[in-house]
Amino acid sequence: MPHSASVRRSPAHHAVAATGGFGGPGSGTPGAGELLQLLRDGQPRTRAELARLTGLGRSTVSLRIDALLASGLLAPSGEAASTGGRPPARFAFNPRARVVVGVDLGATHGNIALTDLAGQPLSEVADDVDISAGPIPVLDWVVASIRRLLDEAGRDVTDLVGIGIGLPGPVEHSSGRPMRPPIMPGWDGYDVPHHLRRHWDVPVLVDNDVNIMALGEHVTAHPELDHLLFVKVATGVGAGIISGRQLLRGAVGAAGDLGHVAAPHAPDILCTCGNKGCLEAVASGHAIIKHLNSAGVPAKTNSDVVALVRGGNIAAAQAVRQAGRTLGEVLATCVSLLNPELVVIGGSIAQAGESLIAGIREVVYGRSLPLATAHLQIVSATTGSQAGVIGAATMVIQHALTADRVDEALASKSSVR
Repeated sequence: MPHSASVRRSPAHHAVAATGGFGGPGSGTPGAGELLQLLRDGQPRTRAELARLTGLGRSTVSLRIDALLASGLLAPSGEAASTGGRPPARFAFNPRARVVVGVDLGATHGNIALTDLAGQPLSEVADDVDISAGPIPVLDWVVASIRRLLDEAGRDVTDLVGIGIGLPGPVEHSSGRPMRPPIMPGWDGYDVPHHLRRHWDVPVLVDNDVNIMALGEHVTAHPELDHLLFVKVATGVGAGIISGRQLLRGAVGAAGDLGHVAAPHAPDILCTCGNKGCLEAVASGHAIIKHLNSAGVPAKTNSDVVALVRGGNIAAAQAVRQAGRTLGEVLATCVSLLNPELVVIGGSIAQAGESLIAGIREVVYGRSLPLATAHLQIVSATTGSQAGVIGAATMVIQHALTADRVDEALASKSSVR
C-alpha cells in the first residue's frame, strides 16, 4: 500500500472563521447566491455598482451582501473613490472562507490537495498507491490523508464544502460508482461516496481521472477557450472533452473512453478490457514498455521510457513517436467530430518531450479536415501532476457554488438558529 509520502504546503494563509456550510447569523436571504456569481471573478464592487449590474434596489443588494458577509463568502475589500462624503465600501469574493478536497487516484499513484474555493491548492500529499489493492485500503488512505491535510492547514471539518475524486476507470458519475474498470479489481460497483461520507457529511463527487484532468487543465491554463480535448497517455489512454466550457460525460459517463477504441491498422494485441487491437493495447505506456523489452531495451515503468527518450535512446524515441502516430489516427477522427480549439496531451508519457506530440501532429494535421485544423493547436499539458487534484476540486466547486445551492445552504443555516 501507500509509501514514500510527501506533504507540500503553499505559503501560509490565515484561515477564515467559519460556522459550517455557508451559513452565518441571519443568512437566509433569497438571491444571495446569484449575487455571489457576479463576485466570483474576484473584482471588488460597491453596493451601488452591484445594484446597477443586477437592476436590484439598494436595500435588496444590502440584504444579500450582509448574508454573504455573515457566511464568510464575501469580505470587505477597501473603499472606492469618494465623490463626496464617506467613501463607499467595496466587497469581494473570499475564496478562503471554506475548503475543498481534490483527489486524483491513478494506477500507481495518489495525489490529494486541499484547495480554497478558487481551486488554489493550500496543501498537498502524494503517495505511491496501488489501485489494484482494492477500494477499502485505497479509500482508507484517502480518509487518513484528508484528515492530515485539514490538520496541517488548521481547518475545521465544518470548513469542508465537499470532496472530488478521480478514478482511473469508467465511472457512473450520477452514483459515483466505478463500472467494470479494467485495471481496478474489486472496485466494480463500489459505493465510493458512501465510504467517504461515513466520515464527512459533505457532497462526494466521483469521475474518471481524465475528465478531472481536463477540467484542471482548462481552468488553470486555458480558461479563455470554449472547446478543448484533453488526452492522457500513461499506463492507459483516455480523453476528457470540454465543449461550450462544459465537461461532456455522455449518457452514463462513458464519453472520452478513447483507450478502448479500435486503433486502425493495429495488431490483434489483447487489451485489458478483453478486446483486441484497442488504442490502449498498442499506444499506451504499458504497450511501449512491452515493445522496448521485446527489442532488448530494458524498461519497467513509464518513467523509464521518459528517461530513455530524454537520454537520446533512438529505439525509445522511435517507439514513442510511433505511439503518437497511432494515437493521431484515432484523434484525427475526434478532431473532425468534435472540432476542438486545442488538443492537450498529458500523462506521464507526454513528459518524453516532442516525440509523442510530433507523431500525433504528423497524422492529425494530415488526416483531419482542413476546416477543423485551420486554427487547431496540439500542445503538451502545462498543469502537470496538479491537473487532477485541481480538476477534482473544481468539479466540487462548480457543484457547490451554483446560485441555488448557495441559497439553499444559507437558508438551511439560518433556519436552525
